Amino acid sequence: MRVGVQFTGTVNAGQSARWFTFNWPQDWHVEWNVVPTSPVPGAPQIDWDVEVERASASNITYWITVRNVSAAPVNIEARYAVMN
Repeated sequence: MRVGVQFTGTVNAGQSARWFTFNWPQDWHVEWNVVPTSPVPGAPQIDWDVEVERASASNITYWITVRNVSAAPVNIEARYAVMN
């Protein structure tokens, strides 16, 4: 299994941000997870969604939208795991 951090960023309070990552081989099964790196205990900080584009016959583009559901800016990491 291959794992790593694809990107980091900051999402302002009550806002959404969108990133994309491209040229992933179409035969890889990639799982995405977005994790807050600014500790704030007591409630959820983010929600995220992943959309997929078949960019070519051999490559995939992932569009990752992160929504900050808290009242403070949140730093995030977008992590991936290639399952095959």
